[in-house]
Amino acid sequence: MALNPVPSGSTVDAVLDQLQAEITGGGWKVGERLPGELHLADELGVSRPAVREAIRALSHIGVLEVRRGDGTYVRSRVDPRPMLTGVARSRLIDVFEVQLAYDVQAARLAARRRTDADLARLERLLAARGAAADEREFGEADARFHLGVVEAAKNPLLVEAYRYFAGRLGEAMTALRADDTSLEATQEAHGAVLAAVAARDPDAAERAARTIIEPTLTALDALGAPDSGPKPPEPPETPEPPETPETHETGMETPDDLA
Repeated sequence: MALNPVPSGSTVDAVLDQLQAEITGGGWKVGERLPGELHLADELGVSRPAVREAIRALSHIGVLEVRRGDGTYVRSRVDPRPMLTGVARSRLIDVFEVQLAYDVQAARLAARRRTDADLARLERLLAARGAAADEREFGEADARFHLGVVEAAKNPLLVEAYRYFAGRLGEAMTALRADDTSLEATQEAHGAVLAAVAARDPDAAERAARTIIEPTLTALDALGAPDSGPKPPEPPETPEPPETPETHETGMETPDDLA
């Protein structure tokens, strides 16, 4: 372990950066337990609350896992912050294009692999979506339902990827409801996904998942894909090739050229 004291006046981000660098560099292996908060605070020259906040942030993005009564363990060496920044800057239409790719496959897999416990949980999540009181609560409840379908698919990699994506999906749904409720899929359309998963019908589950997202994508495209974040930068212009001197067809200099 090669932690350095954090400069005086630095924020929690400086502590987070050092912990992440140590994990990414292999100082702590996946599955390894981190030293205690007091030890880390002494090594970094910061307060325990600063260490605790940094650990909480890294746990939230899936790098660390806090086990109550046991300690904090490394869950992943990958720093997901650059990816999360890109997700946060995505446009509304970008979000739904990605959701279509994720949700169609997740619905098919969930129809094949779901358990009775998955169905019971999806029923609760769907009911919570329908009972949402405001735009923000609705956006979060909608994202939780879709994440629930992904979790029922029993693909750990898909689940981890969707967990990073779900926060941005919730924001997009909040914005959509605030701007135009006609663009969002109905409660009945979401119920059709649940019904197909319950019936163990992958084809019907795929159709239902597409029915939720494709009309919204079509409408956004027709409206000119309104932004919910900055547009990607335009690619740089390709420079014109340099002009070459004119030559005779033979490619050889003539006496007039040499004069």
